[in-house]
Amino acid sequence: VMNRVFVAVALAGTAVLGAPVAAADVVGFTSPSGNIGCILSEDLLRCDVATRDWSPPPRPADCPDFTDFGQGIMVNQYGPARFVCAGDTTLGAGPALPYGQFEAGGGMSCNSEPSGMRCSNSDGHGFTISRQAYSLF
Repeated sequence: VMNRVFVAVALAGTAVLGAPVAAADVVGFTSPSGNIGCILSEDLLRCDVATRDWSPPPRPADCPDFTDFGQGIMVNQYGPARFVCAGDTTLGAGPALPYGQFEAGGGMSCNSEPSGMRCSNSDGHGFTISRQAYSLF
């Protein structure tokens, strides 16, 4: 419950010149294994992974040292997917999303598959994320 509130507050803080994102506008869900946690809002889809066998790319210069980098991948309604640079987490953000089911909204969707989460946006960009691997497309 604490993570869910923290994530909603973190998202609300990112609203610029708009209405803050209310907690009700954020949907949280978790892989059946519990290793991947995701959130979906009207303009962001993000999944973090707890345990992974891969390493993210090098930290970009615009990601401050006091934040975590590469713990997850995110995508907006349009544009390419990118690695997360943030001090919060989406792990434990909601109930398990059974394999074969999906969560969708704001032109974005995420499918729960035995191989991990597969998420995409309105213009076909997205990512896959699992314990074993990731991909950006």
